[in-house]
Amino acid sequence: MKKKRDYYEILGVERGADDGTIKKAYRALALKHHPDRNPGDKQAEEKFKEAAEAYSVLADSDKRARYDRFGHAGVGGAAGDPFGGGFNADVFAGFEDILGSMFGFSMGDIFGGGRASRGSVAGPQRGSDLRIDVGIDLIDAARGVEKEITVPRLETCETCKGSGSKDGKRSTCRACGGRGQLHRQQGFFTLSQSCPDCRGIGETIQNPCADCRGDGRRRATRTLKMRIPPGVETGVRLRMTGEGEGGLRGGRAGDLYVVVSVEEHPDFRREGPHLFSAAAITVTQAVLGAEVTVPTLEGTARITVPGGTQSGTTFALKGKGLPSLDGGPRGDLYVTVALRVPARLSRKQRELYEALREGEEPADAAPRDLFGRVKDIFS
Repeated sequence: MKKKRDYYEILGVERGADDGTIKKAYRALALKHHPDRNPGDKQAEEKFKEAAEAYSVLADSDKRARYDRFGHAGVGGAAGDPFGGGFNADVFAGFEDILGSMFGFSMGDIFGGGRASRGSVAGPQRGSDLRIDVGIDLIDAARGVEKEITVPRLETCETCKGSGSKDGKRSTCRACGGRGQLHRQQGFFTLSQSCPDCRGIGETIQNPCADCRGDGRRRATRTLKMRIPPGVETGVRLRMTGEGEGGLRGGRAGDLYVVVSVEEHPDFRREGPHLFSAAAITVTQAVLGAEVTVPTLEGTARITVPGGTQSGTTFALKGKGLPSLDGGPRGDLYVTVALRVPARLSRKQRELYEALREGEEPADAAPRDLFGRVKDIFS
């Protein structure tokens, strides 16, 4: 019986090497001796298997501890000899990040571990989900709106009911024998791929449907009506069940997702269900008080500005915001007033302001919170 080589010697690392060093050493050997790079080279194949066996032990902390203490006897049997009595694909269960990234395949493709490679004929397949983006304005977001949307999609063929067959008959695919997969041997690997003749179904159609050409689906464009509820915000996804693409082989249709985008409004800034706006007032309105008309989503409303109101003061109009999508209370409208100073004065106005100035007392220092309010207005 051939004497086993030391696993550390095989990988070319010290006994105290860390996991990263061991993995790097194995990667280099796997690249060098991989059968795809050395077709027909039995010696390279043996070295590749030998490196894989060493890595399967040294990459596992428990196996490595037993190996360090007892040698090959500590990891005897299936764990220490993964290739004894024939190749064992399980030895590569943890190598997919290494081999898959190097050679572009998955372990299921190599060893037949995928679901399709077991010979099962593909059954019903659900249709794909679709997405449509819809833009609405703030008024529609507040009231709710019904939109017509045009959806191009693949639909189940009505002529053949999705079977793809003119007479409903199918036969076993001759190319793959009904397995849906084709296999080829490369070195000690078995590579699998979907059968191109039956597209992995395992069956072929003798008399294809003339309307869908055997596909089972037809391309169509549908116009659907979608009710967008009040209170929606940008990014909200609304689902229309069963309005996506049609399924295959009797599978149910996918869903249609309508993604809403709410346009900005020139008079309002939105934060959830609440709205924010600004209103200009004159010097006399601020000093003497007045009723000021402000815009709302429903039209206009009047707010009472008391005498002595400072620029930057905010007034709340309860329930004048937007509905809450979750059924909560309606939001509020917050109006911030800003003092509007006339840029030009008539002679009469100038005389009056000059007379007022003669009787005015010097203004006190600006209140500490004034700058914060001004910053909020312009931010």
